[in-house]
Amino acid sequence: MTRADLLDRYRSLPLPTTRDEHWRFTDLRGFDPDAFSANGATKVERAGSMLDIETAALAHVSEAGIEIERAPEGVVFEPLTDSHELLGKLVGAEEKFAAHNLAQWKHGLLVRVPKGVELESPLYVRVTGSVPDAASFWRVLVVAEEGSRFSFIEEHASAAPDLAGYSNAVAELFIEDGAKLEYVSIQNLSQETWHFASNRATVARDAELDWVAGGFGSKKGKIRIENDLAGQGATSRVTGAYFADGSQHLDYDTLQKHLAPNTTSDFAFKGALRDKARAVWRGMIRVEKDAQKTNAYQENRNLLLSREAHADSIPGLEIEANDVRCTHGATVSQVDRDELFYCMARGLSRGEAERLIVRGFYQEIFDRIELEPVRTALQTALEARIPE
Repeated sequence: MTRADLLDRYRSLPLPTTRDEHWRFTDLRGFDPDAFSANGATKVERAGSMLDIETAALAHVSEAGIEIERAPEGVVFEPLTDSHELLGKLVGAEEKFAAHNLAQWKHGLLVRVPKGVELESPLYVRVTGSVPDAASFWRVLVVAEEGSRFSFIEEHASAAPDLAGYSNAVAELFIEDGAKLEYVSIQNLSQETWHFASNRATVARDAELDWVAGGFGSKKGKIRIENDLAGQGATSRVTGAYFADGSQHLDYDTLQKHLAPNTTSDFAFKGALRDKARAVWRGMIRVEKDAQKTNAYQENRNLLLSREAHADSIPGLEIEANDVRCTHGATVSQVDRDELFYCMARGLSRGEAERLIVRGFYQEIFDRIELEPVRTALQTALEARIPE
């Protein structure tokens, strides 16, 4: 399909409403994606980073374009083009916002690590929103060839804390036989920016995907995370942490799809909410009839730090095989008053007590993150959101 066809496709799809099952708790009334400008940026802006980390490759992206600062020899780390044969194979134009991205994206990144190559330092791209009331369409395509091992970090941020905008991002990840990819996606956009993302990975035979997702910014939107366990022995682990305050509304829609036998998926998301913030998580484990010996787990835990904060947690299972092990758990709870009293009775202020309780709440998530700078950055970002 041409860009014009894709744009027609986007326009033909209605904006989701709360009558749509997957949008039941996320109301988009008042939001018009076509109201945001294409912008006239001329310079690639660079927002401050949450991470202090040594990288093998570095790229900067904003509305004005993409700049590759460095890349290791032999690794493809370059602007993505319309002609790539894998473009749109995992995230096409079936859904409104994915179709908008495929029709309008301008700046993208292609990452391909050759067969058998192992990288000690991560590849890193920073995506910055810098123009008020602008629409930003970003796309990344990552290919981990057979037997390769590396980390790729994608960070989204705003140049100003009150920047209004519309962010639409897509990631397509291909992990070939025996490869291992650690993919880190962190979102710390302005609380005046609408953010929609469609992220999908396919994991081949005996390959491994270790996915870390961090959500701290944005106004409202939806983030889709899908893992296809497509080859026998494939493994995927998704670790997520989010924090929302003010009137933020975070929505995560996740799918662990088991297509082959002897596959394993492990999903754990935790979030804390303050003020009038809301969070939605809808998670599905889907096991196809030929995916015998599947081992799948998913959990979502929410900690409410105010009486007006609210979380909706909706786990689900669709199992067509008969020799599987699939379990899930979901909780939404206020801070334990006994724990709070215990800490404050020993001289801690309420803020210090809450920080200690929240740190303990997230510790299991932190322990799952292999990259120490990522683990430290998430800890710092989460604790900074709790008042002194």
